[in-house]
Parts: sequence; C-alpha cells; structure tokens
Amino acid sequence: MSFQITGLDAGPFRRFYGLSDDELQSFGVKRLIADARPGFPDRIELRDVERGEALLLLNYLHQPADTPYRASHAIFVREWAETPYRAVDETPEVLWMRPISLRAFAASGDMIDADLTAGGDLKPAIERLFANSDAAYIHAHYATRGCYAARIDRA
Repeated sequence: MSFQITGLDAGPFRRFYGLSDDELQSFGVKRLIADARPGFPDRIELRDVERGEALLLLNYLHQPADTPYRASHAIFVREWAETPYRAVDETPEVLWMRPISLRAFAASGDMIDADLTAGGDLKPAIERLFANSDAAYIHAHYATRGCYAARIDRA
C-alpha cells in the first residue's frame, strides 16, 4: 500500500521570518539557534537542522477537527524554510532516529487507531493502520515529547 509523507506548508510561518526576537515574543514565538545535530527537527523540510541554523519554536494546531482529538503542540520550523518534504513510500531520516507515535484518524477527525515504533522502518506500522479502510490519514508524532512531526496520507 502506497503512502505519502508531507512536511508542513511554509505559508503560515513566513510572517515570522526575519522578525526581531521582541516581535516574535509578541506572537508567542521563540527563535533558537541549533547547537546540536540531531536535536532540532524542522517540520517543513522534515530534517534535523545543522548547528548554527535558526529555528522558530511555536505552537501549531496540527489537528483542527472539532472533536475531542483537536490538538496543538510546540514545533520547530527552520527560519526561511520554503520547500515542504514530500515523498511516496519513503520516510525521512528525521523519523528513523526517534521513537515515533503514529495516530490514525477517520475523515471526521476522530482517532481510530495508533501505534508506537522505535523509529527505523515505519512502513509496516503505516500499512497496518491504513489496512483499516476508515483511516483517512495518519499523524506522526515524536513520542518522547509528543510533538507533531508529519502527516501521512494514502498515495
């Protein structure tokens, strides 16, 4: 079963690019400079940023459905990132190296199943979740901190 993993669209974050730290603070956003690699996974390009690169730490509504599963959490976005990661039947390295929680949702936005992996090859867990015809999409989360990582759709 084919699947596609997609990073976030840069559009909603561009308004923060280049703002001063004080301006960012007024929006509840913080700028950080990566001091380790791995350690700072960008949600647009789905990669760990290099040491010295600037990131924005902000709250992101990743599950906007009007259900009990509506959810937001802190994420990192590399400042000036533009091109979202998109790949069919491939998983980015940033998802291999961390424990990942996969959460399957129905079209209504209700969670219908979930799985926890040690990272590595996510394909068997993705295929198992999509074997349920009611699973419309999957959210990947970094299991340790619970942060949204990426969306997975049927390809």
